Amino acid sequence: MGADIGPGRPMEGEREQWLTVRGCKKVLVIAQTLTYGQRLSDVFSLFDSDMRVQLFFTVAPHAFGEGVTRFLSRLGSPVIPWEEAVRRDFDLALAAGWEHIDQVRAPLVLFSHGAGHIKLQRIWHGAPSQERPPGMLSRDNLTRGGRVVPAAVALAHRDDLATLARNCPEGVPVATVVGDPVYDRLAVSLPRRKAYRDALGLRAGQKLVVVSSTWGQGASFAALDELLPRLLSELPRRAYRVAVLTHPNIWAGHGWWQVAAWLSAYRRRGIALVPPEADWRAVLAAADWVLGDHGSVTSYATLTPAPILLARYPHDRVHHASPAAALARLAPALSSAHPLEAQLRYAAEEYRREEYEGIAARLSSEPGRFNQHIRALVYGLLGIGRPAHRVRPAPVPLPAALDRWTVGAVGEAA
Repeated sequence: MGADIGPGRPMEGEREQWLTVRGCKKVLVIAQTLTYGQRLSDVFSLFDSDMRVQLFFTVAPHAFGEGVTRFLSRLGSPVIPWEEAVRRDFDLALAAGWEHIDQVRAPLVLFSHGAGHIKLQRIWHGAPSQERPPGMLSRDNLTRGGRVVPAAVALAHRDDLATLARNCPEGVPVATVVGDPVYDRLAVSLPRRKAYRDALGLRAGQKLVVVSSTWGQGASFAALDELLPRLLSELPRRAYRVAVLTHPNIWAGHGWWQVAAWLSAYRRRGIALVPPEADWRAVLAAADWVLGDHGSVTSYATLTPAPILLARYPHDRVHHASPAAALARLAPALSSAHPLEAQLRYAAEEYRREEYEGIAARLSSEPGRFNQHIRALVYGLLGIGRPAHRVRPAPVPLPAALDRWTVGAVGEAA
């Protein structure tokens, strides 16, 4: 081929004269972490088939940046070095984290990367008597030098506007309620529950217990060496399968090899460890129970018919108005004093779908309309009309079988 641009290398500005499709609007996708990259994949896919728009990808510095470049490369996306990305002008930028966004030369849309702004800001400079805000809705993270950085802040629920008004009122004029892409895609995936279960390799009548952990202090991951042996010894293997969903920041923080090594004995005995690159929504849609903590996955489980038990919940780290806080007041707490199978039965017997639907409704006040709202927002910022067709939320792809999932030292998943 004519150009010497190899796979994975950035398209430099001076090489644009060689492009076949020219005059495109340039959109920069900023993925600081694997979690942010996965979240944004539901956003940048909305530009599919529009040859007026060219996407560029970059990875901003972050303590949990391990794995995100590999994720983007698997999408077939050349990654522009961050140092080059901040020197170039773009027509729009997309980010799901606030780190370094003030360095970007483009109007920027900031998205949430979780369910309902759960975790409180870790470093807080306010008065002790003041409410500590959730991270994305704080003045510290939305402003630099007294200036609001994002051109638009995309919120999932109208209640988020009140939280934003309390903690960063100057951000309200650029905020817009668009809904939640994870909510929408999980909702349309639930009718395919049987297909997901078949793909995972579950036998007829076999129950799937999903163990979910967020990252950081108070996460249930630190207690897996107590919980997983109990699951193996107390639940009959022929009747139950167990799958573990762990936050990508755990893998990035401790290393792919280390996490796999810590859980290797349980994997050899039949517990499935879902790779961080995999789409966990298919596993959640297939679950019969979810044993979780205050992480987003547990909150999203309220969309499913699976009873939820809380393995851990750090009250002092969770925003009191979040769906996770409401879930902690409703879901039964896992106990070490009683048999696990009996606790699963108890959770199923006490489960009331309408109560969990009430919590799920707090995840998005625009159910099914994320694609519609975001297309209006981003194309408006680009100054061009939306393509004349609807983009409906799609079910997530079928997963690999539980017995086929492997995680290697460099994060390879099969």
